[in-house]
Order: sequence, then C-alpha cells, then structure tokens
Amino acid sequence: MVIRPRILGNDPLPQQWTRGDRPHVWLLRITDPPSAEEYEPILDPEERARVKAFVHDIHRTRYAASHLALRRLLGAYLGKAPGEVRLTREPCPGCGGPHGRPAVACAPFHFNLSHSADLALLAFADTPVGADVEAEQPLSVVTEVSRMLHPREIAELGALPDAARPPAFARCWTRKEAYLKGTGTGLSESPAVTYVGSGEVPASPPGWALTDVDAGQGHAAAIAVASPGGRWDR
Repeated sequence: MVIRPRILGNDPLPQQWTRGDRPHVWLLRITDPPSAEEYEPILDPEERARVKAFVHDIHRTRYAASHLALRRLLGAYLGKAPGEVRLTREPCPGCGGPHGRPAVACAPFHFNLSHSADLALLAFADTPVGADVEAEQPLSVVTEVSRMLHPREIAELGALPDAARPPAFARCWTRKEAYLKGTGTGLSESPAVTYVGSGEVPASPPGWALTDVDAGQGHAAAIAVASPGGRWDR
C-alpha cells in the first residue's frame, strides 16, 4: 500500500486530534515561500534563530515554510493558534539528554517532519512516528551511498538494471530514515543494521509499520509508525 497524503494548501486544515484515528500524512509543495512578516510572529525564538543562520535565501525560506506548516497543523490538531504551540524535545534514546524527537508536551499524538528541496512531509500518529522524503539521486550517488546499506539491500540493488536502481535506492533510503527518525536514534545507528528492503513492498522492522508515501515523480517518501502488530493504521 502507498499512502496518498493530504496536500497542504489544497485540503482543509484538520479538526482537533481524535485518539485512535489512523495516522495523518501531509505533503507541502513550497511554491510560494512565506515572507518574514508571515512567519516571524509564529515561529519560536529557536526556529527564528535557525532561519537567520542559513546562508542562502532558498534554504532559509524552505525551512521557514516547512516549520510554519508544521505549526499550522499542530495548532489545528490542538485547537490552538499556531504561535501558541510550544515545542520541546523527547529524551534521547541513546544518552537520555533533551535532544530526542521534537514533541509538544502533553499532546495526544506524536509527529515528525522531513523536507527535501521544495517538498515537506509531515506525519502525525498516536504512537511514535518518523517521516522522510528524498529526491531520487543520480546513479553515481546511488552506487557510492548504497555501500552503507544492509547486505541484503546491497544485493537487491546490485541485481537491478541501472535505470531501476535510483528509484529503488530512494525507496530504501526513505524507509530507513523514517524508521530511524521514528525510533529517535537517527543515523547514529548504521544504515547497515536494519533491513527495510528496496522492493515495491517495505519490510517493517519488529514493532514498526513502514509505509511508502506518494510524493510525486522523481521523489520517494515513507513513514514509520510504532505498531506492535505491524499495521500502520494501529
């Protein structure tokens, strides 16, 4: 199954979060980046500092647009104004420090954000969730980076014709990133450890449900939802 996400700007903002609902997945196409007058009153001081730290305008506006979208969705789910939402960090699974997954204290859901060029992917679920979106890479990049993957994934990619390898690698990488973001470990865990597969159907690690997301031509995306039964909608 491939999830078709809701599209920010086309679909209406959601109602307040209902516990027990299926995971919600949103895609933002950043075609008209927000102005500083639009995002500065809503982003918090840390986010505004991050915006100012970017050297290039395009990176600055993409970050601002994706975080503005996140706050608008969080506000809708929580029944608050976007600027009233206070973000925090969950404990790091490795050291216990306050730099794990982003969260909203006492919120009835978990969320995750990923952005790549002019796309942003946002996922919300009752249980921990990770999201990733990536552009397909040239074959030369795929050949180099695929050496980092699980041995079975390396073998799968090596058996494919050249034209099929970039989309297969993109599927595999987004699944892996989504899972590692969901667990909170990120790439502190080697990409070679957990097998997620590069084929049409993802291989979900124990306790998680991996699902591909339709991000349009030339992109791959996936979400990972903590699920003891291995179902993405539970």
